[in-house]
Amino acid sequence: MKYLCLVYVEEKVLNAMPQSERVTISNEAMAYCGELQKQGQLLGASPLHPVETATTVRVREGKTSTTDGPFAETKEQLGGYLLIDVRDLNDAIRIASKFPAAQFGSIEVRPLKENGCA
Repeated sequence: MKYLCLVYVEEKVLNAMPQSERVTISNEAMAYCGELQKQGQLLGASPLHPVETATTVRVREGKTSTTDGPFAETKEQLGGYLLIDVRDLNDAIRIASKFPAAQFGSIEVRPLKENGCA
């Protein structure tokens, strides 16, 4: 079953870390993704640019509007994702719990609907 693991971090916390610590976390994440890929469980993964680069798009009554930044003001921001294919939710939770960002952020695990576009 496919799951999307949404990685949420508080950018202020991440930016306050020493550069060496951020590099270590990034290297650990890359290594972990490499392991998952070797096991055939990782379908895709990517960090995102900082939240200030986001644009939110809405269409109301046929009119498109855009807003700089994320849709909602939250303490944690979406920082990246992992798309995994595993046996069940327990496997997905195990994988999410070992991702380095889970130590200072959170990972939302959601099953994908296998049929069609959103």
